[in-house]
Amino acid sequence: MQMLLSPRSPPAAARLGATASAAWAPPLATRRSVGPSAASASASAEFPGPVPDGAQMLPRRRRRSVAGIDQDELVDPDALADPDSSFYEINGVRLHHKVCSHENGESSSGGQSSDATMTDAGRSQIGIPIVLLHGFGASVFSWSRVMHPLARIACSKVLAFDRPAFGLTFRASWPHDDTKPLNPYSTAFSVMATLSFIDYIGAEKAVLVGHSAGCLVAVEAYFEAPERVAALVLVAPAIFAPRQGVKESGSGEQEGRTQEGSTDENSSQNMFTRVWGGFLELCKHVAGLVLKMITAVRDVVRSLYLKALVALLRSSLGMMLIRWIMDKFGISGVRNAWYDPSKVTDDVIQGYTKPLRSKGWERALVEHTISMIVDSSSMSKTPVSKRLSEISCPVLVVTGDTDRIVPAWNAERLAGRYTWSKV
Repeated sequence: MQMLLSPRSPPAAARLGATASAAWAPPLATRRSVGPSAASASASAEFPGPVPDGAQMLPRRRRRSVAGIDQDELVDPDALADPDSSFYEINGVRLHHKVCSHENGESSSGGQSSDATMTDAGRSQIGIPIVLLHGFGASVFSWSRVMHPLARIACSKVLAFDRPAFGLTFRASWPHDDTKPLNPYSTAFSVMATLSFIDYIGAEKAVLVGHSAGCLVAVEAYFEAPERVAALVLVAPAIFAPRQGVKESGSGEQEGRTQEGSTDENSSQNMFTRVWGGFLELCKHVAGLVLKMITAVRDVVRSLYLKALVALLRSSLGMMLIRWIMDKFGISGVRNAWYDPSKVTDDVIQGYTKPLRSKGWERALVEHTISMIVDSSSMSKTPVSKRLSEISCPVLVVTGDTDRIVPAWNAERLAGRYTWSKV
């Protein structure tokens, strides 16, 4: 399924003067030498060939690049913002977002303007606002081609924001302890941000439109505050839909009870059968204890494995791995997400790689990945796929017949789990 993108080219990133001047420092530095022989020997050790007296050749550091983005000139996200961009702070995290108004199809941002908080009379004359939730590796840029049409069709405001670790939202530092319990890179934080943005545009409820992993945030936001969600639109939802279980008839249970009754009857008549039955009960008890021990060991092994994996991802090796993956597969991943890769223009590539110019992008991506791993392995929370039948608001599931990332059959199966759904 083709993703939703803008043909506009993002403006050139602002360069910090100090950084730029440092990056383009001349390779030769004049220095007063203690002795000509010492200077010549030091220079010739690193660079073969004659070196003028009084000058020393400094080694030129190799510039790092990821997906064609110079990593020696990273800047704060607000230096990369568009004219219609805005930032809204939630729990100490500055989230990048854009708001498109239905009145003239133009974006409005810069905090809560005079029409951001609508009156009851104004709200009754327009449709319900829409909040757009992007997926993994995407951003507000992914929605830029559809924000204006949606605002005109829905006669309402349309808001899209960059979830932490993506787009131009600031990369927050997290202490990894209980002093700041809500991880900014977790799904729970994105859910809280979604509900906060509904308040930000002055609405009682909104339609949540999620794409890929953003669908999980939309569904979790419904479970958190169902009264704030008017409807759900799930585009290529990255939510696994298990097969519907078939209820077994009671014939098997009845047969088991009949066999158990006959066994009890025979046990009363035969001492050997009674002893054998007791031995079987003992074996069942021992097997239960062994199973509990295996489960406990499995939980310990899983916990140790997660800790080792988290430590590896947060290490220097993990950072290098993230940079290598983004450098080798970042652009090709964008092209493969298209039904027709030839439609991917340079403007599209620039829109998806621009966040790689932000300071701390790799650390934030690692923390987001860790959060997904921890959430998926949690045993204390019921999976979303098992709670889909609890959703009572209207649900629209959108899929593509040739989607190579999220297959159409999963979307169709997912739609069957909702009470009010359409695919």
